[in-house]
Amino acid sequence: MTIRVVLADDQALVRAGFRVLLETEDGFEVCAEAGDGEQAVAAAVEHEPDIVVMDIRMPGVDGLEATRRITANPQLAGVKVLVLTTFDVDEYVYEALRAGASGFLLKDTDPVELLRALKVVAEGEALLAPTVTRRLIAEFVDRPENRRIDVSAVREITDREREVLGLVAGGMSNDEIAAHLVISTATARTHVSRIMTKIGARDRAQLVVLAYESGLVSPRRG
Repeated sequence: MTIRVVLADDQALVRAGFRVLLETEDGFEVCAEAGDGEQAVAAAVEHEPDIVVMDIRMPGVDGLEATRRITANPQLAGVKVLVLTTFDVDEYVYEALRAGASGFLLKDTDPVELLRALKVVAEGEALLAPTVTRRLIAEFVDRPENRRIDVSAVREITDREREVLGLVAGGMSNDEIAAHLVISTATARTHVSRIMTKIGARDRAQLVVLAYESGLVSPRRG
């Protein structure tokens, strides 16, 4: 499987560095570059890549708005967004996760870690370091304006699903959840899928954010 990537960053040297890294590795293809959010959205529509590596702070249409446009476009339902940032606690990153980004990385991440991250996201998993995510979400989730989840959706979550959701928010994969609860991976996957449908989450990363916002999981625990 070849992972097709669009690189969106306003710094040409950063894009060039990522391109060289990806093109020297088997299993990756850079199908387009973008210098701002508008170009990133256009490239996503034209190429329908597996992943858009998205810088947040870009001129004109920034990465946050570009992420919103990509995740809101039904044509791009299969396109994942991996956010790059220079800060590990950044309100823009929080908003990007809420908008449907599949995770975030710091720009100074080791190249090997970036390649691993792209593979994780391409496989449909969220890229969320639990400790960083808890700190990030704790910073913003208590603000009244950030509580947008439908309370009725929370009431539909069963006790078992609440337990599974807590494990997802703790950074566990489906395999790890299955081992922890002594259930099959398929059952764990089904639980996660049902929770996502009930809460209205686009993917696993957004599910974690909504779990914290709803109060089903507390970022100040653990």
